[in-house]
Amino acid sequence: MSIRDSLTFHRPEWHALVDEEVVDPDLEIVDPHHHLWRIPGADYLLEDLWTDTGSGHRVVKTIFIECNASYREDGPDHLRPVGETEFVAALAAVSETGPGARIAGIVAHADLRLGDRLSEVLDAHMDAGDGRFRGIRHAISHPTHPDVLAIPGRAPAELSTDEAFRDGVRLLGHRGHTYESWHYHYQLSDFVDLARSAPDTTIILDHFGTPLGVGPWASQRDEIFEQWKADIAEAARCPNVVAKLGGLAMPDNGYGWHLADRPPTSDEVVDAHRDHFLHTIDCFGPERCMFESNFPVDRVSLSYRVLWNAFKKMVADFTDAERAAMFSATAERIYSL
Repeated sequence: MSIRDSLTFHRPEWHALVDEEVVDPDLEIVDPHHHLWRIPGADYLLEDLWTDTGSGHRVVKTIFIECNASYREDGPDHLRPVGETEFVAALAAVSETGPGARIAGIVAHADLRLGDRLSEVLDAHMDAGDGRFRGIRHAISHPTHPDVLAIPGRAPAELSTDEAFRDGVRLLGHRGHTYESWHYHYQLSDFVDLARSAPDTTIILDHFGTPLGVGPWASQRDEIFEQWKADIAEAARCPNVVAKLGGLAMPDNGYGWHLADRPPTSDEVVDAHRDHFLHTIDCFGPERCMFESNFPVDRVSLSYRVLWNAFKKMVADFTDAERAAMFSATAERIYSL
């Protein structure tokens, strides 16, 4: 059994071991990063999303991010990812009339190396998205030690320098779409080079560049953090880059919360993650930062209520305008909601 097969995304009894009052329940939230999928025994669908977003915080809108789910089973290979947009758009339509948060945007997948065929895929996503398609995530995450990772990336090592790929990133900007990247801490300099090669494309950095803390990286946390700080500062010098604040509760970050007798409290999350959050906010500024849940992936480690409590506590001393930017306004602007 793989490490990923051992992950449990649905664990309400375990989450209930830490019960907290909601911090600042009236603060409006746009959650710009969650997934939806059909996995036997581990579905995460609209009702599950509403259970999380409706757990006390005022989440009004969300953005779905591609997760290689519900692809078309036939037809041309390059158009199969459009099936995921069709699947999510149907759930988003239901969300418009339901009691929970509204799925307001879709970030889909396309192979950005397709050249002349890429526009065909983007057009198909636009048609399938029914007004919700916003951009593409074609992750550059290349794992050097995939055997120790719960959720290893699948990208080839040199993807970010592939000129056809870079042309695809540039095309997204020319068409008014965003490009989104997930990768590892040791790829942050590659990410910066990519961002500089496409200055007219709005590029979104997921999960702080995923600082790893398992396997060979478990004993290197201090060294990784120091290099990470320099790399984040360099990324922030690219005016077209926006940072998502979240995704540090994945098992591969190395905190081990998913294996503990109880999940962490929000104070424990703040203690563990504060330096990553505050450094990134300091480099990018609140107007280029947005808090993200990364659910249900981070759900293996803590509940939605506790996660957003931690986010609110981290920036409790920021101004109202700065907090509004990071919790909703940046996402509204970047994703044209």
